[in-house]
Amino acid sequence: MRAIIAAVVVAGLAAPAFGDETTAIAYGKGLVVENCSGCHGVGAADKSTHPQAPPFRTLSQRYPLDALEEAFVEGIDTGHPDMPRFVASPEQITAILSYIATLNE
Repeated sequence: MRAIIAAVVVAGLAAPAFGDETTAIAYGKGLVVENCSGCHGVGAADKSTHPQAPPFRTLSQRYPLDALEEAFVEGIDTGHPDMPRFVASPEQITAILSYIATLNE
């Protein structure tokens, strides 16, 4: 499962305090657009440019969000062969999962 999922690290970027779910979703979207969209489809309809990188909208269909959260907490060693290792802060994980959840609403 970890081999398919991407998480995000943004060096030097402090996660905002989330006042509401909308803020978390926007932050999560920004993280995945900035760090994952080079290979993964991160929107509601875009395709992944890397053949082994699944679109983010399919992740919650393939894995329960709590399983994704666990993988993010542990850090992702590799997703596709040329994917860098990512580790995300708890705030970033919350934001990323909030965003992923909106892709299938």
